[in-house]
Amino acid sequence: MGKPKPASATAAPRGHKRRPKRTRPSGKGGGPEPREEKRKRRELDGVGLAEEAPPPGSSLGKILSTESGAIGLEQSDEDDMEDEHTVPGDDETNDMINNKDDAFDEMEASWLVLFSFHRHVSRIITNEEVNALLKQKCKFKWEVPAEDIPKSKWVGTGEKMEGAYVDLIGGVKGKLRDHWQNTLSDQLNSRLNFFSLCSSYRDIMHCNKKPFYLKGGSTVDSSTMDSYLMHALNHINRTREIVVKNDAKLRSDPSKDILDDNSFLDQGFTRPKVLFLLPLKSIARRVVKRLIQLSPLSQKDIIAKFEGKFGESDDEVEEPVQSNKPADFDLLFAGDTDDEFLFGIKYTKKSMNLFSNFYSSDIIVASPLALIKKINGVDDNGKEPAKERDFDFLSSIESWSHLYAVFEQLNQLPSKEHGTNVMRIRPWYLDQHARYYRQTILLSSYLTPEMNALFNGLCLNYEGKVKLVTEFKGVLSKIQFEAPQVYERFDASSITEVDDARFDHFCKKVYPKIQVSDEDNIATRYITCKTLIRGAHHLIIYSLPGRKEFYPELVNMLSESENRKCTVFFSRLDLLKLERIVGTFAAQRLVSSDKSIFVFR
Repeated sequence: MGKPKPASATAAPRGHKRRPKRTRPSGKGGGPEPREEKRKRRELDGVGLAEEAPPPGSSLGKILSTESGAIGLEQSDEDDMEDEHTVPGDDETNDMINNKDDAFDEMEASWLVLFSFHRHVSRIITNEEVNALLKQKCKFKWEVPAEDIPKSKWVGTGEKMEGAYVDLIGGVKGKLRDHWQNTLSDQLNSRLNFFSLCSSYRDIMHCNKKPFYLKGGSTVDSSTMDSYLMHALNHINRTREIVVKNDAKLRSDPSKDILDDNSFLDQGFTRPKVLFLLPLKSIARRVVKRLIQLSPLSQKDIIAKFEGKFGESDDEVEEPVQSNKPADFDLLFAGDTDDEFLFGIKYTKKSMNLFSNFYSSDIIVASPLALIKKINGVDDNGKEPAKERDFDFLSSIESWSHLYAVFEQLNQLPSKEHGTNVMRIRPWYLDQHARYYRQTILLSSYLTPEMNALFNGLCLNYEGKVKLVTEFKGVLSKIQFEAPQVYERFDASSITEVDDARFDHFCKKVYPKIQVSDEDNIATRYITCKTLIRGAHHLIIYSLPGRKEFYPELVNMLSESENRKCTVFFSRLDLLKLERIVGTFAAQRLVSSDKSIFVFR
């Protein structure tokens, strides 16, 4: 795909809506509103919006309030004070390229990165656009090849991403870019496709990511992880740069009136901008250690200090202790399997501070369990000592990685003021539109109906969304012997009824046959199954496994038996599991055919 051409310096880029000027009611006699009243109205914007009915089921009963004239510390802090003395444009000066042949490409990439970030945070969506986002059904209208993922493509909503894979690294600020080039070296190019996709600020669902613990998965997983970490660092760097420069302007001119200058609208209700939601402590350790390595700050003793407080682990052992479990199980659970952790990371000009206070952090790293306990006010002993639940630090999250339960509390209005300069809050926070600006990146090894529902229903980014679609070949070839695999389809009208329908089918259609048969050795699988079951010759799979690797492991348990047979129950709602196991084309036939019984050998 060709590179998009940069717009001229004076014209607004195509598709970019100029930011509408915020208007207020006129003063008496139809004249302009008095400046003091205008200032007070701006300061009380948050109060007026918070007094509206909170979202259904919300536990936020308090009102965001600030005393008139009481302006809190901006979302920088004393550690950042020295930044105001940095001459603006140092990075730009250091970024000058002597090679004239490369200059245009560098400028073009820089423009694309800047345009993408500034367009996303500065555009003001209207109430009509919000209503359209809420009403629209998720219909993917375009597709582009996923060049680095076999038999896959990206499908998306909104404007087609003709320039999705343009090399945008040249547009990243100097120190950050130079550090990545030195750290990643020859590996940098393999990170750019997904980094470019992330830089579009669209919601992304990538549910065919090869796990790091599978053979060959480490390289692929590291590439994806580096890409979204690079995007998170670039987003934080861009955001912080604007705040620091505006702080410097105000300190050099304390009398400056920012009321009519939209360039000073540079903050959210709170400082945290990125949330990494991860399942296990061992995976969190990998992510944070890599984040440290990709940060262009002094790394002396940071990893040692991190491991000293977070705990050391043998996560990266090449040969875990062998057990009677499958190899991927041993590799995944070789490290720390603790699923309760929650801490903040803060960036200043010269340092990266781990385990920082949530409200002064740029990044929150958490497991779903720990975050839910924090939201519900539960302490480490399972008690609820807190009189009020504190999760306002989630109000300004703009980039997010992983799961369902936290979504209801993301981007809510804070229950109290946290030292933010209300005069500098971006208007879309005050308008309660923050969730339409939040970028959500869902990463998984496989797709489930629940993930689809989350992505389609709760990811409402106004930029649109992008989803990976893969054509699967299935895993039936991994069965080590010939045995009839009988697939029986039952009817289920909705995902909420599928479990009852499956149980009803088993009780009425299958169990009576088992009772009257002379088959004494039947192994029935329900979600999990022990290791080898000796002597069984008929395997009944009550529900297909979500992970395709499990299916041949289960069927191959019959290897020592004669007259082997496998029976599988499925409904049309099991399409995602089916296509990973029998292949995309066969799965389509199984769910669309008028027949209800199919045999694979």
